[in-house]
Amino acid sequence: MEDIALKNNWSNNEAKKYILKYSKLGHSKDMALRVYTTRLLGRNSELVLHGGGNTSVKTTIKDLDGKNYDVLCVKGSGWDMAEIEPEGLPAVKLNPLLALKNKKKLSDEEMVAYQKRNLINIKSPNPSVETFLHAFLPFKFVDHTHSDAIMNVTNRPNSVAFCKKIFGKKVSLIRYVMPGYGLAQKIKEVYTKNPNINCLILLNHGIFTFSNDAKESYDLMIQYVTDAEKALRKLKRKKIKQIQKINPKITPSQIAPILRGLASNGADKKFILTFRNNKTLKYFINGKNVERYATEGTATPDHVIRVKPFPLIIKTKRKSTIEDFKKNANKAFLNYRKKYIKYFEQNQKKVKEKKKMLDSSPRVILVQNIGIFCIGDTLKSAKVAADLTETNARVISSVEETSKYKFISKKDIFDVEYWSLEQAKIKKETKKLAGNIVAITGAFGKIGAATYKLFKKHGAEVILIDNNKKKVIEMSKKLNDLCIFCDVTNKENVKKAFNLISSKYGGLDILISNAGTAIDGAIAEVDDKILRKSFEDNFFSHQNCASEATKIMKSQNIDGCLLFNISKQSVNPGKNFGPYGLPKSALLNLCKQYALDYGSYGIRSNGVNADRIKSGLLNDKMIKSRAKARKISTEDYMKGNLLLNEVKAEDVAEAFFHLSISKKTTGAVLTVDGGNIAASLR
Repeated sequence: MEDIALKNNWSNNEAKKYILKYSKLGHSKDMALRVYTTRLLGRNSELVLHGGGNTSVKTTIKDLDGKNYDVLCVKGSGWDMAEIEPEGLPAVKLNPLLALKNKKKLSDEEMVAYQKRNLINIKSPNPSVETFLHAFLPFKFVDHTHSDAIMNVTNRPNSVAFCKKIFGKKVSLIRYVMPGYGLAQKIKEVYTKNPNINCLILLNHGIFTFSNDAKESYDLMIQYVTDAEKALRKLKRKKIKQIQKINPKITPSQIAPILRGLASNGADKKFILTFRNNKTLKYFINGKNVERYATEGTATPDHVIRVKPFPLIIKTKRKSTIEDFKKNANKAFLNYRKKYIKYFEQNQKKVKEKKKMLDSSPRVILVQNIGIFCIGDTLKSAKVAADLTETNARVISSVEETSKYKFISKKDIFDVEYWSLEQAKIKKETKKLAGNIVAITGAFGKIGAATYKLFKKHGAEVILIDNNKKKVIEMSKKLNDLCIFCDVTNKENVKKAFNLISSKYGGLDILISNAGTAIDGAIAEVDDKILRKSFEDNFFSHQNCASEATKIMKSQNIDGCLLFNISKQSVNPGKNFGPYGLPKSALLNLCKQYALDYGSYGIRSNGVNADRIKSGLLNDKMIKSRAKARKISTEDYMKGNLLLNEVKAEDVAEAFFHLSISKKTTGAVLTVDGGNIAASLR
């Protein structure tokens, strides 16, 4: 445990600002303070992480009928406490909730329907599964977090005795009960017996504090969590015994595609995989007893929907080659799947309602002496899994230094993992390219930008590669996607860029090799340096990227797609355009060669023959030059095709997209030029 105590961030000035701001927007003082303290809690990662926890306020709201109703405004599904707005605290009529106080049972379906039926605004997000719990506590403000310190003191064998030493008479301890209506009834029972309490510690789950004053409820949260931290600092600690430290020859960027391929278990279900390593994680994964404590459970139950009930653990050896690792990883995955299926079958027998098994792929892979690889449907969900794993590592390691980590039973974990209300929190991506990782070179030209927008629209994770450093820095600040500065004519630059993609995303599915430069001149008169430069820009740059992409795709073993921006110059040379057309002709053959050499690996290779696309390549100056060479106007030059219609960057992007989803097409070139018989391939 660190010696730094949890900080109380309440500010009277900030509270007044919130009241003023939200009063102007038509919200009450109650709501303004609820938003303020919810954000204070949500912005502290030691209290709340990725949608965990919830808050509420009891107040009055005028409905469309002009009547005032007592309501419970409680955190809604999908809202993050750190950035919550009043819309994220849907108002549920309070009296109908209280009318069910003595009802013995309420199914999940009935609970959700009843809560939705009593919303003031039917368009509001679904209220929290703990809505009834908040309603049954007779206080204006109720705060709930999954504090690391509370998890630390409750996830151990002697947790009840330990907690009784830490907390006073105003705190009630409750043994684990699954969230929902049953937990609400338990809370009601506990509070009825002891109405003087202002805090509930739910063992293996979290902490609730409550008051009729927003500041006091928040202060109580900080106070009790601080009490837990102080108690933990007084315990005698013994460092976790570590395995021998080695420096394997294999690297995360080599490992990632192998693990991604094994996790994806076939090209139809692709995952994103991200790597992380730091002091906390090293200490955790390199413990001699990691196979015991890492598989005991998560820090709090709702983590299981994102990280599974246990991680996959892979051991490494100093002299392991990448082939050795591949065999080891394959065996480890087979064993993990068997273990998960057994866990499912054993616990399925213990429940009345039959469940359909979720996929058996791990969400967290601990590779000793390397780091962690976390898996998700999207990069965002993979990063969430990594954040939760880091929290779990910190909490579990701390408990192990003073005791032995103990969590709820595997049956209880199963109930949460397969709870429809928990699974509903995970937004499944259903778009055409969901799970696909796409790299675009020449990404900040018009064609690259149009292609980026289209592939993002269809759900792909897109990496933008460009040699314009200023533009890369600028776009990195605007976009959430990875932007890489790279000279694609430099093999070492390209290797570093693709290694980065592997470690950040786990691999690569589609390469859109789009970079190039347009160089003209009469072929007998052009300087050799210019011609060689054009071959570097328009041929070797594509080879450099395709070569690295193919290595990754082969390691993944889940197919792949290479897409080249070739140009009609490859089959229909333009006058005084040889320096550009010659390497493009070579590129056309490169595209076919990749199709020939790597088709057996499921790697497709296709190209787009575009012509006269106004872009960074074909700029106004170049357009004038080409029009002059053909002795026509610039307008006629741009519309010089059978359809008499200018072809745009978006049309090229559509062609790339079409080829990316054409699973049975390879060695093909799609012409996008508005019609030019002289440039048609057949």
